[in-house]
Amino acid sequence: MNNIIAFFEKIWDALLSFNLTTDLLDVIFVAFVIYEAIKFIRGSRSFHLIKGIGLLGLLYLCVKLIHMEASEFLLSTVFKDAFIIIVVLFSPEIRSILERFGRRSITDFSFFNFKSDGAYDSAVTDLVNDFCKAAAELSETKTGALVVFEREAPLNEVIKSGTVLDAQSSPELFNGLFFKNSALHDGAVVVKNARIYSAGCILPLTQNNSLSSELGTRHRAAIGMSEQSDAVVVVVSEETGNISVAVNGKLRRDIQTGNLREILLSSLVSEKKEKTKKKKRGEQSDEKQE
Repeated sequence: MNNIIAFFEKIWDALLSFNLTTDLLDVIFVAFVIYEAIKFIRGSRSFHLIKGIGLLGLLYLCVKLIHMEASEFLLSTVFKDAFIIIVVLFSPEIRSILERFGRRSITDFSFFNFKSDGAYDSAVTDLVNDFCKAAAELSETKTGALVVFEREAPLNEVIKSGTVLDAQSSPELFNGLFFKNSALHDGAVVVKNARIYSAGCILPLTQNNSLSSELGTRHRAAIGMSEQSDAVVVVVSEETGNISVAVNGKLRRDIQTGNLREILLSSLVSEKKEKTKKKKRGEQSDEKQE
C-alpha cells in the first residue's frame, strides 16, 4: 500500500514541477524527432538492421537470465561499444538525414508534414490531370513512359536509385522527362506526395514466367513494382502507344485517357478516403464497446 501511495506522490510531484512552456516544447521536439526517425526507418533497409539488433539484445537478456557465462561474455563485448557500432552501421542513413536537413529552408518545415485532406486531394487531382494530358501526348507520339504513383508503402529504396527532383507537376515536365534524348527517359518516374519526386529510377522485374512474350521490359518492371508494393504503375508502350496500368501484380492494358484518370483518382484519393472512414468507424466502435 505504501508503495502505491509513494508512486502517486511521485506522479503528483512531477505534475507540479511541470513547466508549461519549456516542458511542452521539450515533449513536442522529442515527439517530432521520434516521428521523423520512424518515418525514415520504415522506408529504408535500416528497419531490418534495427530488428536484428533488437533480436540480439533479446538473446543477450535470455543468456544473462539463465547464466550462460561464455555466451554472456561474448555478447557483452558487443553491447559494451553499442554506440560506436550503431554509428558505424547507420553512418549512410545518418549522413543522408543530415544532408537532407541541411538542404531544407525554414519554409520547408511543417510539423509532422501536416496537410489538410482537402488540400492534399486537390493537389493529387491537379497532378493526375497533368499526367493524363502528358500520357495522351506520349501515347500519340509512341513515346515510352513508366510512372510509379506511391501510396501507403514507402518507395525510398526505388527513389534512391534515381535522381531526386521533388518538383511540382506539369504536362511539359512529364513529357520532357520521357523525351527520347533525355538522360532520364529510360528509367521510371516516381510520384510522391502529389509531386514528381524522382526520375530515372530502377524498378524490380517480375519473376512471373507465364506472362505474354509481347510484354517488354517496361511492362515487366511495372508488374514487378506492383507485386512488391501497393503502388499504381502506369506504362506507355513505345511500340504501340497503348497505356497500361499495373496494380497488385495485375496488368490492365489498352486503357483510354479518361479511364486512366478515373483509375488514378480512385486509387490515390477515393481509396484513401474510404480507409480513413473505416479507421474512424473502428475507433468509434471501440469507444462504444468501452
